Amino acid sequence: MTDALRTHVVEDLTRLRLPTDPSISPDGSRVAYVLKEVDGDENVQSLWWVGRSGEPRRLTRGRTDAAPRFSPDGRTIAFLREGQVWLLPVDGGEPEQATDLPLGAGVPVWSPDGGRIAFAALVDGNPDGAPVATTRRLHKLDGLGRLGGTGSQLFVLDLADRSVTRVTSGPAFAGSPAWSPDGTRLAFADALSLAADESGDSPAYVLDLATAEVERVGDGVVGAVSWPDDLVLVGTPEEGVFNVGMVRDGRPVAADLDRNVMTGGDGYPGALPQAVGSTLLFCARDDGCTHLYAVDGDGTRKLIGGDRVVSGLSTTGGAAAVVLSTVDAFAEVAFLDPATGELSVVTSYAADFADVRHAKPAARSFTVSDGVEVRGWVLRDPDAPTPAPLLVDVHGGPHNAWNPVRDPVHLYHQVLVAQGWTVLLLNPRGSDGYGEKFLRAALGAWGEADERDFLEPVDALVAEGIADPDRLALTGYSYGGFMSCWLPTRTDRFAAVVAGGVVCDLVGTTGASDLGGLIGKQEIGPVARQRELSPLTRVDAVASPTLVLHGGADERCPVGQAEQWFGGLLDHGVPAELVVYPGANHLFVLDGKPSHRLDYHRRTVDWLVRHTGKRHANDHS
Repeated sequence: MTDALRTHVVEDLTRLRLPTDPSISPDGSRVAYVLKEVDGDENVQSLWWVGRSGEPRRLTRGRTDAAPRFSPDGRTIAFLREGQVWLLPVDGGEPEQATDLPLGAGVPVWSPDGGRIAFAALVDGNPDGAPVATTRRLHKLDGLGRLGGTGSQLFVLDLADRSVTRVTSGPAFAGSPAWSPDGTRLAFADALSLAADESGDSPAYVLDLATAEVERVGDGVVGAVSWPDDLVLVGTPEEGVFNVGMVRDGRPVAADLDRNVMTGGDGYPGALPQAVGSTLLFCARDDGCTHLYAVDGDGTRKLIGGDRVVSGLSTTGGAAAVVLSTVDAFAEVAFLDPATGELSVVTSYAADFADVRHAKPAARSFTVSDGVEVRGWVLRDPDAPTPAPLLVDVHGGPHNAWNPVRDPVHLYHQVLVAQGWTVLLLNPRGSDGYGEKFLRAALGAWGEADERDFLEPVDALVAEGIADPDRLALTGYSYGGFMSCWLPTRTDRFAAVVAGGVVCDLVGTTGASDLGGLIGKQEIGPVARQRELSPLTRVDAVASPTLVLHGGADERCPVGQAEQWFGGLLDHGVPAELVVYPGANHLFVLDGKPSHRLDYHRRTVDWLVRHTGKRHANDHS
């Protein structure tokens, strides 16, 4: 590190350029991808592509372009713009809109012959202002609001005449489809049926396009499908919290891995399983990181491991492309040789921050008093004086996990480290990437089972002279928001708390959350247990000054949870402040309005510093 380098500031959130969702061309020479940026107070997305020699080039100038997919002949890229399917000629020309559906279209999936595109799309929306009636347990979704009669069905776009035909009518929430290799059938999961009716299973289906007959396939809970040659079902063998696995042509795949297969999603990096010849590539999480694996007749092997995270995958013939994050790069596009695991990184977005000094996480392992090993990372400036103020940040989920790669979402970590702080990131029991037993270790015991996984490592850092016992702070979002309420009811050691996406009343959450039925049934247990584990019943024990940050349109952890906690704190004389972000859903901290995310970071840093003492003298922010 040199003095010429600056340190991260909150405003760096607006400088990020993040590639995502790669699609490799059929000849393996180029990769199309989405580039996410910030323009003013708007998140914008455009399509780019890059060849094996590097030098990315912009393909589109839309504001919401997403999900690029090469046609089988490589001459056209289908993508989404403003929620509709568009077609872009690869050899030049302007993109053309191909659908005009009332509620938009989903990710385009080309038929093997390139003549059709299938996709899932919302249907039967509610008229504005009309009463919304329901008989379903799942009657709203975070980011969508109240569903009423809204569901998802499959459609097929015929490129010969540009006709769009709805081809399903049964399951209420058809997921993204996969074509059979001969192009005669579509497979799809009914991904939300379990939450909708709590029936105990959620199968996949295969639709015969010629006869319109639908065959139910698979057992347990199927969350996604892929059809490279044999049909691949991704899910769990039964309802509940278990490792997500794969079944290929009716047979379990990589069943001895004891890791969670990651198909990708907001905050949960991964990709659908895809084939290269007879080899199936898939993502699974290990020690917090989403890695890439290959499975074939010789068994299962790891292609991309270590302190790296794979958040996108695309294959063709004998080639593949990935989006990769490392301790030095937020995200880059790379070509992958599936036979050798050799990577060729062809973008350099990390160069945007070549002038920035950033702390790299140091891996730590703690054995708590009951013998359980808890792994995590410590971020600190090795030149900063100790003992230092310490921030414990609790991840969400609870079945998510921290990892050591460069983090575009929690830049306040780096801002605080530049001010002399130490940041502790722990993967307590219940976290993903350490086997199914560990994944299930906090079921029915939120807070009770895992509180020591935080408090004892804090004790260890204090004993080592790294952390100042008088300047300890706590934050977290979603499940981390729950723990940011729970832990202060158990100890007064935290001088400052920032609780985001709060859960404080589990009875209220299971009743009002969009997925409340599953939370109660799979995570906590009966109402009596929900009451026992609710921090609100112990709010009188809290002494830590608390900042509560919450999205005003959050349907996962409804904003009433934040209001209850804030009110309870004030009623018991605890210094507290409530900030609500209008129109923000649960995931606004990932991709909400830039001004909201900037405000969240600034308030977090300011609250923690204000309530733990003065800034470090070498503050560079």
